This record gives sequence, structure tokens and C-alpha cells, in this order.
Amino acid sequence: MSEGAITTGEREAQRIATEEALALPLEGGAADHVLGRDGELEPVPEGDVLEPGRSLAIADFAPPSLGAGERLIRLAYRLGVPGSTLSSPFAKPAKLRLLGTVESPLAGDRAAGVALRAGHFLVNGVKAPIAQMDFAPSARLTPPFERTVHGFAWLRDLSASAPREQCVATAERVLGAWLKANPRSGKGAAWNVEHVGHRLLNWLVHAPLVLSGGDATLRPKVLSAIATTARWLDKNIGKSNDRMGEVAGWCAVVAAGLLLPEGKPRRLYGEAGLVRALGDLVSDDGGVLSRSPLAQMDAIALLVDLAACYDAAGRDVPDALQSMLELLVPPLLALQHGDGGLGSWQGAGAIRASRLAALIDASGVRTRPLKDVRQWGYQRVSGGKSVLQFDAAPPPLAKHSRFGCASTLAFEFSAQGQRLVVNCGGAALAGGQVPVRIEQGLRATAAHSALVLDNANSTAVHLGGKLGAGVNEVEIDRRALDLGNGSATRIEASHDGYAARYNLIHRRILIMRDDGTELRGEDLLVPAGRKGKRGKVGYAIRFHIGPGIEIGLSQDRKGAGLALPDGSYWQFRMAGDAGDTALSVEESMWVDGQGRPRPIQQLVIEGMAQRSGGNFSWLFKKMG
Repeated sequence: MSEGAITTGEREAQRIATEEALALPLEGGAADHVLGRDGELEPVPEGDVLEPGRSLAIADFAPPSLGAGERLIRLAYRLGVPGSTLSSPFAKPAKLRLLGTVESPLAGDRAAGVALRAGHFLVNGVKAPIAQMDFAPSARLTPPFERTVHGFAWLRDLSASAPREQCVATAERVLGAWLKANPRSGKGAAWNVEHVGHRLLNWLVHAPLVLSGGDATLRPKVLSAIATTARWLDKNIGKSNDRMGEVAGWCAVVAAGLLLPEGKPRRLYGEAGLVRALGDLVSDDGGVLSRSPLAQMDAIALLVDLAACYDAAGRDVPDALQSMLELLVPPLLALQHGDGGLGSWQGAGAIRASRLAALIDASGVRTRPLKDVRQWGYQRVSGGKSVLQFDAAPPPLAKHSRFGCASTLAFEFSAQGQRLVVNCGGAALAGGQVPVRIEQGLRATAAHSALVLDNANSTAVHLGGKLGAGVNEVEIDRRALDLGNGSATRIEASHDGYAARYNLIHRRILIMRDDGTELRGEDLLVPAGRKGKRGKVGYAIRFHIGPGIEIGLSQDRKGAGLALPDGSYWQFRMAGDAGDTALSVEESMWVDGQGRPRPIQQLVIEGMAQRSGGNFSWLFKKMG
């Protein structure tokens, strides 16, 4: 195995403690900027930047240091001794109430909040009347609606839509209907550990919305539901479907320990569980193991809300949690395009700049993007006003993936804030405006700007967001080049996803000039064994072209002109003799930051390749 190889086995292994600093490579140009409050890129003030020398390592993420007495309390609580007994063994149980008011810096979606006050849930662009919503645990809702309804994500949106006094009635109406449909804990989506964790945390963070209304009978019901839900999580958090759901549950447990009376035992218990779960969720370079930008954002948002709970309780955030927050932000910024939004990877849509800016601002972390994220797997190159993102790692393991995509060696490319080459994205948003029936197709290799052999996925795409056999190893090499008339960054990577079926290794070389005006690529098919096989196999190299770009094929059908909305013009060319290779324009789709599927086009190089190997070169170049 080469030095630059990344395998699924390495990702499966426990992240080991390292004494050396975790390097956070910096790059010039667009990487020296962060998103401002208005979604525009702003220079990073040097004095506020989180530098590589922070020496963040997984070894740092240990529960807060405890004395012997507190360790005993934590152990006793974990074994089932009630918190009131441990906190005040000779006193009456304290009256159930909240000990503080949380002020989270995270803002919701105002449009969704306005729709709620008008009587509708608004989820990924789809409206659903509150009066017709089935809140029962057994209700068949799409995943986005499950998260919103049973996770109470709508409370944040509602609070962003108007002053509290104007929102309380809506909050009481929806909460009252949900409590009526869920009188006790049970099964179904409502009692998925992740949804329960989000629900409890949202109840605690947005308590003024649900506890300050005019319905005197609702307040004790809500307080009782909070206490009952916290006890349920104490006992059932180990039943989470994955680590992301477990982290949501542990955040809620810690928040309940901070804000409910006699909560110290629960807090000690929750902090230990949360730090352990975060260590299992996140790789050494700070990327979540699902490799999903949405999951990365969820993890950051959970820690931001939890930090607000610590502040409301008058306690400092443990160093381990603050360090984890600082570790999570730079990899996410690696997927930031020149327009300030995120790339479309592992099921995510093109998250818009304003949403990303609000999250980073709320985190309080001022840092630069990582450009060489080996564990999370996304390579970033920026030059001039262009940004290249390259998926150079195996896909997530089945146990980590939620909307796993066969996207190895796919890339996205943007120039001057315009997305030139994209992936379709949006599988995680299926159930809103994106139809559920196409979710699996959006996860396929063909839905990404990548090479496809014989119309087969490089990694098997299964139902339920899971992935099967395919890419096991990716070799990568990254270096700077002196071109004589300028400089460039060269990334070479290969994967073995087609080796078992076709005895071919796919290798992709990308070279981007440092002024951002040219991207050269070469796709090679190399025999996996000593001898290549006879015969031919069909191939297609797909370049999904960004929204609003007009494409015109050249007369020789070896190239195309790309007219961008800003008036700039790019040329695409195939290199060498076309032979039996054809360049065509086909329809495609792209899911934007609001979950809306938008029609776009794609350039497709298609033909038959020798089973003994082949190479195909191409170029994107800015003209004028």
C-alpha cells in the first residue's frame, strides 16, 4: 500500500492519541477569508484566527477532571440511583422548574416561522397544514418532516419570525397537539433517540415559547414531559441508530442536567457520554465519519446550543467540548465555494451562504478552511477567485452513512462565485420538493461529476442510505507545480471500486492553475493486475454544469463553450483523437440550498474503453 493510501479499514480503526499537533494547512486567496454575517466573504483578522498550533488531537477530548466523590456520583447515576437521592439524600425532591433561560445565538428560518403562524409547516419548500398533521409516533412522515415535527426543529424557526408574544399561541397549539398524540413514551419515529434528543434540547432552549403562554394547564404538562423525556434518554440513549443520533441524545442529557433541579449527577453522566460519543463520531482532522456536510453542521449546531445552556446555568463550557467545536469548523469550510455556500456532497444540497455564515458566526470560531483533509477526504484548492473540491477518499462505512453516495473521485469547481461544475446533491432532502423516488439515483456515481464504468456505481448504493461493496482504497498525491509561466496545484488520486468487476483502477489527475483560470484533468483506466483483460467496456465521464450556464457544442464535437450568467466565457475541450468517443449534452438536475430541484445540463464524454486500459484528457479554460 502506498504512503498516500486511505482505506476503509483505517477509517474503521479507533482514532489514536497523538502527541504532535494536528496540522491545519492554510492556503492563500479565498482561503484567507471567512463568511461574514451577511454571507459575504471577509478577510480573516489575523489576531482572531484559530492557528494550526492549537495542537488539537483526539487525545484532548476527555471528560472534565473529577474528584473521587464526583466520579462516584457519576457511577451511581449510571447504575440507576436517582439524581435527587445523590444530590440531596436527606431533603425533599426539589420542585420541577427550569433553572435558567437559554439565549442561543443560532437563528431559525424566518419564512418557515411565518408559515407556522399562518397555520402550515414549511419543510424544504413543502407546506403541510398543522391541522392535518398526524403527530402520532406511528405516522408515516418523510424524514425531513419527522425531524421537524418530532424533533421540534420548528421552535427555532418560530422564534425567528416575530416577537415572542406573537409566537406563543402557535407554539402552544402545536405542542399541545403533539403531547395529546404522544401521552407516553413508545416506539416509532417519535421515539428515535436522535429525534428525542433534539426534542428535549429544543424544549429547553426555547422554553419561553412553550412555558409562558396563557394556557395554565399546559405548563405543568410541558415540565412533566421534559422530566419524563430526560429520564427516558438516560435509559435508552444506547439504542441510537448511529453516533450522530447518540451525540444529539447526550447533548440533551447534559442540557437537562444543567437546567433541571438536582441535575449535577445527570450532568456528570452526560458529559462523560457526550465526550466519548464525539470521539467516536469525528475523525482526527475534525470531519464526521458520515462525511456529510449536513451532519457536520448538525454537530456544530448541537454544541452551540449546549454552550448556550452552560451559559444559562452560569457554568463554563468544558475544554473538551470547546476544543471539539474548534476542530469541527475548519473541515466544513473546506467545502465552501466562492459564493459562500457549500458543495453538494454525501446527500447534502448546495447549502446557501447565509445559513453557513449564521452557523459559523454562532459558533464563535474564527478559522480558515482545511485544504488537505485526509480522513474526511475532501481536498480543496483555491486560486484567484476559483475553488476546486475533490472527493479523494473511500465513501463512509455502512454503519456511519445516512445518505451515502458513491462519489469517490468526483469534483466540483467554481469560479468568481459561479458554480461551473457541480454534483446533483440533495438525497438527504428527499421528501420535500425532491421526490423520494429519486433519492437513490441522487446517490449514484452518475449523479456526480465523475467517471462511470458500464453504468455501474463505483460503490454499491443500497436502500436506507447505506452503501455496499466497492471502493476500499484511495491513493492520493498532492503537490505544487512550477509551470514556467505560472504555478499550479496537482492532485492525483485513484480508487479500486471497479477492480473486482472490470479489473480496472480509475485514476484521476486534476491540475488547477493558481490564478484559477484553468483546470486540466485526465482520467486513466489502469489494469488492476499484471495483465489487462481483452475486450471493451463502456464508460462515461460526466460533468454536471452549474445553474444558469448556457452550453454550446463546438462543430467538431470535441469541445463546448460555456456562457456564465456573469458574462464570462469558459471553454471545455477534449484532448487527443476522439475515435469512438463522443461528447454530448444531456439533461440533469441540481438541488439548491433551499431543497429545490433545478434543471441543469451536463457534458458527457462517452465511449468504449479497452479492458487493457485507457486515458482521457480534458480541459476547462477561461477565455478572454
